[in-house]
Amino acid sequence: MSLPNEPDLLRQMALDHLWMHSADWVQMARDGQPLVIVEGHGVRVKDAEGNWWIDVNGGYASVHVGYGREEIADAAYRQMRQIHYFPARTTTPPTVRLAAKLAEITPGSLSRAFLVSGGSEANETALKIARAYHRRRGEPGRYRIISRQGSYHGGTGGVVWLGALPNSTRADLEPEPPGMAYAPQPNSYRCPFGTDNPRDCAVRCAEEIESLFQFYGPETVAAVIAEPIAYPPGAAVPGDEYWPAVREICDKHGVLLVVDEIITGFGRTGKMFALEHWGVVPDIMTVAKGISSCYLPLGAVIARKEIADLFAGEDNLLRHVFTFAGHPVAAAVGLKNIEIIEREGLVRRAAESGGLFKTRLQELQAKHSMIGDVRGLGLMLAMEMVVDRDTRAPFAPEAKVAEKLTSAFNKRGLLLRAEGHALVHLTPPLCVTNDEIDEIVTAIDESLTDVEQQLATSSSRG
Repeated sequence: MSLPNEPDLLRQMALDHLWMHSADWVQMARDGQPLVIVEGHGVRVKDAEGNWWIDVNGGYASVHVGYGREEIADAAYRQMRQIHYFPARTTTPPTVRLAAKLAEITPGSLSRAFLVSGGSEANETALKIARAYHRRRGEPGRYRIISRQGSYHGGTGGVVWLGALPNSTRADLEPEPPGMAYAPQPNSYRCPFGTDNPRDCAVRCAEEIESLFQFYGPETVAAVIAEPIAYPPGAAVPGDEYWPAVREICDKHGVLLVVDEIITGFGRTGKMFALEHWGVVPDIMTVAKGISSCYLPLGAVIARKEIADLFAGEDNLLRHVFTFAGHPVAAAVGLKNIEIIEREGLVRRAAESGGLFKTRLQELQAKHSMIGDVRGLGLMLAMEMVVDRDTRAPFAPEAKVAEKLTSAFNKRGLLLRAEGHALVHLTPPLCVTNDEIDEIVTAIDESLTDVEQQLATSSSRG
C-alpha cells in the first residue's frame, strides 16, 4: 500500500495517528500544523508544499553539520550492506573505532565509552554508573544526585526528575524517586541571590552545592550532574569561577562530577566540548545530538579510566544493556559526522560565526527595548525578552508575546520558536554562513518590529 504524499493528506494522517513531541494535535489542527518536512540542505529545509525555511534551531540544537550530507548517508548505507547489527556479546569495527575516537578527542583520562541511542539513555547510564561506582568502593550509602534548578537532562523515568524545570508536568509521574536534590542555576541575568555580577553569582551558586553536601551529608551524595552551559534558562553561561569551584568541591567530598555535554558537545560553543572553556575534566561525560548530527540515533557515556577500571572483572562488571547500544550503522554515521566536523573546522567556525551572530543580536538589542539580554557562547545563543530592562520583568502570559514572536518568525521563513515568557534560543547548524546569519538577523529584526507594533496597538486599546 502506497501512502499519499499530498501535504493535506499527510498532515491529516499526522493529526489522526502521530503522537508528536510535546505537542497537542487539537491545537496543531487549529494552527494548520504539523509542518511536514521533506528535504534539507545546510541550514535550510523544504516542507511538503515546497516552501523553504531556515532552521535556526538546527533540529534540537543537534544538526551540527547541516542537512543533506550525502557522505553520511553513504556511510550508513555501506555499513548496512556489510553488517547491520551484531550477534550477542560481539562488536563491530565502527563501534570500536567510535569508542577509540571519543577517547582521543575528550579531555583528560576520559577513555571508555558506553554507546547508547540518545541523551536520555546516556544520562540514565551515567547515574547508574555513578551509584554502582560508589558501591564498588564500599560506600553503598551514596545514592543522592544533585542537579540544578531549571536544567533538563532527558525525558525517561529516572532523569526526568533531574533539573527541577519550572512548569514541569512531572506530577503525572509521581512519586519522585528518592535522593534528588537541586542546586541553584548560575545565570547571572536572573541570579537567585539577587546579583547580576557573573563572578558573585558563580561563587554563590558553587557554594550552595557545598551547602547541599553538608545538609544531606556528603557521605550520601553520589554525583553532581550539570550542563557546562544550561540550555533551558537560555544559554546561561556561568562566571569563570564556577566550574573550577564545583570540581574542587566534588573532589573534596569524593563525589563524582557528571557533565552533560549533550547539547554543548562537538563544537556547539566554539570548543569541541564546552567544559574546555574552563579547563575542567569531569569524571563522566554524556554526549548525544551533535555526535551524529541526528542522522541516526546515537549517544555515549564516557568515563575516566579511574572510574571505569572499577568495573573490570566478572564480579564487578556493570550489568547494563540496551538493544540498540553500540549499533554499527549509528557508529559509522557518528564517525563520518565527527570526520566532517574536524575536516571542515566547524568548531573554529562555530566560535567565529557565533561571535558575529552575537554581535549582530546585540545590535538588535540596542534597537529593540524588548530584548533584555543576549547571551551564550559560540552558536549556542539566546535572547530574553522583557517588559522593562531596568526591572527585568518578564512579559505577562496573557500578552502571548512568545506566540506572537513565533508567528512573526514563521511568516519570514524562520523555523524559530519563542518559549515561556519569550525566551528565544538560537542554535543553527555549525555550517551556517555569515550571509545566512545576516538573513536570520534581518528577519528577526523585522519580526521584533512587528511584535512591538502589535503590543503598542494592544496597549493603546487597553
